[in-house]
Amino acid sequence: MSDRLIYLDNAATSFPKPREVLDRMLQGYVEMGVSPGRGSYDLALEAEDIVQRAREQLALFFGAPDADRIIFAANATDALNIAFNGLLQPGDHVISTRLEHNSVLRPLYHFRERGWISYDLVHFDDNGFVDPDEIGRNVKQNTRLVIVSHASNVLGTVQPVKEIGRVCAERGIPLIIDASQSAGKIPIDMTAWNVSAVAFTGHKALFGPTGIGGLAICPDLDILPSRFGGTGVDSKSPIHTEAFPHRLEAGTINLIGIMGLSAGIDYIMQKGMESIHGEEMALLKRLRDGLSGLEHVEMYCAGNLSDHVAVLTANVDDVNPEDGGAILDGDFNIAVRVGLHCAPLVHEDLGTISRGAIRFSPGIFNTPEDIDHAIRAMASMSQNQKHGGGAGLRR
Repeated sequence: MSDRLIYLDNAATSFPKPREVLDRMLQGYVEMGVSPGRGSYDLALEAEDIVQRAREQLALFFGAPDADRIIFAANATDALNIAFNGLLQPGDHVISTRLEHNSVLRPLYHFRERGWISYDLVHFDDNGFVDPDEIGRNVKQNTRLVIVSHASNVLGTVQPVKEIGRVCAERGIPLIIDASQSAGKIPIDMTAWNVSAVAFTGHKALFGPTGIGGLAICPDLDILPSRFGGTGVDSKSPIHTEAFPHRLEAGTINLIGIMGLSAGIDYIMQKGMESIHGEEMALLKRLRDGLSGLEHVEMYCAGNLSDHVAVLTANVDDVNPEDGGAILDGDFNIAVRVGLHCAPLVHEDLGTISRGAIRFSPGIFNTPEDIDHAIRAMASMSQNQKHGGGAGLRR
């Protein structure tokens, strides 16, 4: 058993955070933890400057044309709800995919059950990718929106967003991407890709804390406010302001979270996104190659790791994933995510809906030795299987 926790659940939340991110976040909040945009005294103005700098960072980071249309929210789920509530009208049709997280599936289901919208979900192929032309074939006269997860949180596959954006632009339909698993790993260019909005969260590959995320929005996407309250501007009016970014931000925003998010982006830019992604994918390939030699182990859509982020999902024959996760934790001190990963339709299509699977997601603070330990742990479970048969590699 390892003497320390081997954390392989970075797709849920990156851990540990870079020390410099934590230090800067805490120091900034100690020095100016006041309400930004709510006072004319110097400290409040300095806090607002920090928030504005973060908006400008994120606009540059995502290739967004307007920093004032960077909207802060609690996380990507919160951001997607802001977008859906501010865009969808009765009679609208939405196109999404069967790769989606419940942050997309549940709001769409909610709107459909209320009789407001209809939607179609495009299938992914045996390698875990969506065909952009299939999205085009599902467009209807009343299609209002296309929403696609940039990278699957179960399979790690990175979808061809640029091509999907072209299909949407040709038909005049806004495209929103859920970048929860890709932001900080894969460069995103909203303008070049014809993406109307990016929903992001700070606590994964952006190395920020939990409780901070948001939307990057292009100026031609008219999202109406669905939350109303104090903004620090137009206080005399009973009508919530129409001006961005306050249009979609009601109440005091999460200053310490924004400080951490800003520090996380600086860390990524200093270290290099390509370098970070390369390190993580080298670990993932080591894991994939090690598991592929084990009997009774099946991996999903891991045959070719091109256009992937560092996520790998697997099962051991006749081992319940919850039991497998408990063994990895209790006997080997390895933290993984088990179950359906809030993406039930992926597991339905993989044939794992009844039990789920074990998900490994290494990060930059893991080592090759961590991966080797995980392979040995899976080998131990594999060797306990009674029936024969080779390792499965679902393609």
